[in-house]
Amino acid sequence: MRVSKEKAAENRDRILKTASRLMRERGISGVGVDALTEAAGMTHGSLYSQFGSKERLVEEAIADAIVAKGQELREGSTLGDYVSEYLSAAHRDQPGSGCPFAALCCEIPRQSRGLRERFTAGVRGMAGWLSDRMGSGIRQRQRDEEALATLASLVGALVLARAVNDPKLSDDILRSTRKKLER
Repeated sequence: MRVSKEKAAENRDRILKTASRLMRERGISGVGVDALTEAAGMTHGSLYSQFGSKERLVEEAIADAIVAKGQELREGSTLGDYVSEYLSAAHRDQPGSGCPFAALCCEIPRQSRGLRERFTAGVRGMAGWLSDRMGSGIRQRQRDEEALATLASLVGALVLARAVNDPKLSDDILRSTRKKLER
């Protein structure tokens, strides 16, 4: 039975959203094709007909997550608002809907060149967004450097806060990094 173009696009989007959520929750290596097809309510055949391979699905799912998180950034958002939201307990506790950089950065060096290129483009885009919100009284190069340091602080703090098994320490990591970035 043939599937309409609209239904195929809908299926593709469902697979991408499911894959990006599961990969952010469990890691890339922690999600097999069986788990992906089951969670998306699809068959192996539909997954492979849409993407050809798990590697290609991973690339597209992570790229989709980066784009989706980027679209959530409002033009009117201030840097302070973003930092507060990013370094929150809610963001820490919901990796499946959170930042793909923090959820996946430790796995990316062992992934395909295509995925690393997409991830790198996403990091550059996020750094650019942050740079645009840095003080207008400083030179562009200085703003760009500050944006990279801010991005590294945000991602690093969230990764550490998720990694420790002490809830108070986790909260302290988020709070102290928030305070440092607010200065």
